[in-house]
Amino acid sequence: MTEQKLTAAGIYIHIPFCRVKCVYCDFYSAADQNQDLPRFIHALIEEIKRFDFAPYTKTFDTLFIGGGTPSLIKPAHLEKILKTLSKKIDLSKLTEITLEANPGEAPAKKLADFHSLGVNRLSLGVQTLEPTLLKFLTRIHTVEDVFSTFNFARKAGFENINCDLIFSIPGQTKTIWKRDLKTIINLGPEHISAYSLTLEPETKLNKLVKQGKVVMPSSDTDAKMYQITRDILTSNGYEQYEISNFAQQGKECRHNLHYWQIDPYVGLGPSAHGFDGKNRYNNVCDLDRYLRIVESGQSPVENSYIVSEKEMTHDLIGFGLRTVNGLQLNRIAKNHSVQIEKELGRLEKWKPFILHQNGSLKLTGDGFAFADAIASDLMVIGQ
Repeated sequence: MTEQKLTAAGIYIHIPFCRVKCVYCDFYSAADQNQDLPRFIHALIEEIKRFDFAPYTKTFDTLFIGGGTPSLIKPAHLEKILKTLSKKIDLSKLTEITLEANPGEAPAKKLADFHSLGVNRLSLGVQTLEPTLLKFLTRIHTVEDVFSTFNFARKAGFENINCDLIFSIPGQTKTIWKRDLKTIINLGPEHISAYSLTLEPETKLNKLVKQGKVVMPSSDTDAKMYQITRDILTSNGYEQYEISNFAQQGKECRHNLHYWQIDPYVGLGPSAHGFDGKNRYNNVCDLDRYLRIVESGQSPVENSYIVSEKEMTHDLIGFGLRTVNGLQLNRIAKNHSVQIEKELGRLEKWKPFILHQNGSLKLTGDGFAFADAIASDLMVIGQ
């Protein structure tokens, strides 16, 4: 494995609380347990105090507060979190502080308070603007909530807003999807994330599909909707910089770029993961266990291990091909890099979708649709 130079890194804080667990969501969350929120904030602050940030970097430039529904916390909670962090890292170096919020669950005053505390990027979980599909996804906000929360955010001073959208939802037609995209574009967020609805093992949606109660769209339909996504967004001022992410110039999510570039990042809170350039770890994936462990003075880290050369190579390939910058071959161990370049000719079927230039492998715009399959074949070559 090539030696990784540690530069800037990111911090992720997981706020596990949400009002309702969405039918498709496989992120760890604790629905209807808001009574534990003050206790959780206290435990999180203790975890931050004890955490050794030194191995990761001298400079942290992004903070991402995700969940769950982080906008359920109070501004006073965030103030305590940031104050504690300020004693461990230089907050002035944080150029991007993102907070996730659900439409209808982030009042104007709260958003203004979050912004005044330094949050400068808001990520709204819109998902769809079709009421019947919101109900299917067990989202509790309304279409009107989307517009009102977006406007609240603008009035609060947010100049960098992301809207999360989902396509390939059962019952979602191409006409509905086009309408959603155009409506959101008219709102004018600086960033749009558009994800295909995927079945995750431990979700209610997966169970419904196995029971035959729900039929997912075909792969052909999914591919067509993805093409619609790319066509509409890229023709309306949004540059695609990752398979599912589109941004106005200069508004890419810097924190997520840390993940895709395999940069170091710290993860705090239940189920959070971290990586220091050589080692990975994950915290316990249960709120009650997390609280008990931290309150007993112990670390919530459940597993940690040294990343093998093989795993690092696979990660660099898998994540690298997701971005427009592609896979930088000089970051892969020399024997794997040479082998990949030597054997590229064997990937004849993918030739129209791969650009090999200046020491990097990139996918064409059309190639993004086959990223997983191409990455899989490259991983076999790079063994």
